Amino acid sequence: MRITECAVIFSFFIFSKLQNFKQMKNTILKFGTYSGGIALLCFLAALYFGKGASFTVQEIIGYTTIVVALSFIYFGIKYYRDQKNNGHISIGKGIAIGLGIAAFAAAGIAIADFIYTAYINPDFFKEYAETMKAQGSQEPIPDYGSGFMAMIMFITVMLIGLVISLISALLLQRKN
Repeated sequence: MRITECAVIFSFFIFSKLQNFKQMKNTILKFGTYSGGIALLCFLAALYFGKGASFTVQEIIGYTTIVVALSFIYFGIKYYRDQKNNGHISIGKGIAIGLGIAAFAAAGIAIADFIYTAYINPDFFKEYAETMKAQGSQEPIPDYGSGFMAMIMFITVMLIGLVISLISALLLQRKN
């Protein structure tokens, strides 16, 4: 649960300096919960039911899940602008809301990744290394462990979330 704690602390740290913090926090909690829940459920379902699929198919499903979960960033920023902030939002506030929502999605996917590689398919890293060798890879494939890989997934989702937040904030900005 350390990743979830980090996501929440990260989100609230960003917003402690911003005006309308309570309204922003409520928007982040609402849309972040949607995003994190969708991310967790879809990612676990895809990993569990796609167990026999190739790693390429699993990767496509995984990134699709990430983008779907992060789509709540756009809707969260739009909701805040239209419903809570009188139709106005700056790029900075939009990005802050987007990153807060992204932290929930990142935590959901990181938790799902940890559960999958630690409990559902503990031989995942071994299977992946065998597949890569069969495809001709000469590079050794290290087994970093479930915790480290969950952290990498968290960072990956946050980076994608940053891009989606920036695009959404640019599209939705309206100044006073």
